[in-house]
Amino acid sequence: MDEHAYETLRLRTFFRQFGNGAPTDYYRYLRGEIQRMGLYDAHPVEAKTAQDRCWHAVLGPNGEPTHRVRRRIDEAVGDDTSWLLIGGPPCQAYSIAGRSRNQGNPDYDPQKDVRQRLYVEYLHILAEHRPAVFIMENVKGLLSATLENERIFHRILDDLRDPAGAIAREGRGGSRIRKGGYRIYSLTEPRMFENGDLRGSVIQAERYGIPQARHRVILLGVRDDIQGVTPKTLKPQSVVPASSVLNGLPRLRSGLSRIADSAEAWEHCLTSQVDRRWANAGTRRVDSAELSYLLRRTLRAITAPAADRGGEFVAGEITSKYAQEWFCDEKIGGVCNHGTRLHMESDLFRYVYASCYAKLHGISPSLRHFPTDLLPDHYSVDKALVNGGYFADRFRVQVGTRPSTTVVSHIGKDGHYYIHPDPSQCRSLTVREAARIQTFPDNYVFCGPKTAQYVQVGNAVPPLLAKQIGEIVFDTLRQAGANG
Repeated sequence: MDEHAYETLRLRTFFRQFGNGAPTDYYRYLRGEIQRMGLYDAHPVEAKTAQDRCWHAVLGPNGEPTHRVRRRIDEAVGDDTSWLLIGGPPCQAYSIAGRSRNQGNPDYDPQKDVRQRLYVEYLHILAEHRPAVFIMENVKGLLSATLENERIFHRILDDLRDPAGAIAREGRGGSRIRKGGYRIYSLTEPRMFENGDLRGSVIQAERYGIPQARHRVILLGVRDDIQGVTPKTLKPQSVVPASSVLNGLPRLRSGLSRIADSAEAWEHCLTSQVDRRWANAGTRRVDSAELSYLLRRTLRAITAPAADRGGEFVAGEITSKYAQEWFCDEKIGGVCNHGTRLHMESDLFRYVYASCYAKLHGISPSLRHFPTDLLPDHYSVDKALVNGGYFADRFRVQVGTRPSTTVVSHIGKDGHYYIHPDPSQCRSLTVREAARIQTFPDNYVFCGPKTAQYVQVGNAVPPLLAKQIGEIVFDTLRQAGANG
């Protein structure tokens, strides 16, 4: 439904048609040598196919009518019955953070929140088209969400087992509705979901080779007339630290938002902190000798990187310590979507302090670990210092020696929760760094302004996790075919 996400998917659909041999023009576009429409004009057949396959549309209330959705699916799958439906309802109303915000809004009525009911659109597709397999994804908060004093997750499981019955309950129907349901399987344990037992419903991505602690509900459904099929499960892998995918990208500096931005001004803002901060030592909580030494050494060595603040394309030799062949594409000649944000001067030293603390202690500091003169002037700070809470880790470093925390769409609004582990760069993560943590290949490029790019990355399922799930689905379909 989002215009920029649509353009990104359209571009990737264009790219996929060439297999492993994308044309030179594609890489010229990534380097900014030609515009996107120039790329499409040079390859009109593939561009037209990409446009036909992607659909910029809204589902649900006030969205596309059911008959138009039906026609798109019929045109796509034809008479094939061995196809897969992938998707899931929007997450916001289900998430713990989303429900917390909604509870503080006296005008919020869950009955009228279309996001609470959008999974009905998904059920309608299952009931009308009966794909052999489906994958449904949602946030972990779905497990505890309620509506009308009923556990939403239990209701969704019941509905997925009998989509036609669920559609009838919702007052929707039609001649295309087909009876029959699905068996719902865990992707982490060799079992179906039965009798209210929800073990294995949450996938912890860091257990499967993803450099990020991302926990999501992902369900596998198999049509109930397909017998003799036992879906495989994900295989645990070694933990991948964030530094394994971040360190191969060009070093960058942060930008300055309240004063004229330049490399020289940035260096001065930081190197001047050495005398300024320690001259006021009496007004601050005392740092440990080790941390104090690390801070001074870091600040005195500050120099602007050769790539400065980066940009939509940064030339250079790009590497990755993890899954090099998956991430890197030497035809690019550099890296895309790798430009830094602007930050307030007052936040620069907070970033250096937080990342030095994390480098020394192996954890990101909470506000109680900050010197008094570095605490932000915010009404929530005092409450956080006393009671803890979400604001307590307002400045969160992604510790390089462990998987990152969950990359979410909020990264598009605020970089404080995504501070780079290298103190000398003194900034939040770029779109490309967030994309690497999400395991997008470097030749997967995000369209739109930077905020829209961040949102697209944060809303995604990690492609390397999706690939593993895809292999399970492929094997399930193969078993189904072998059994007639």
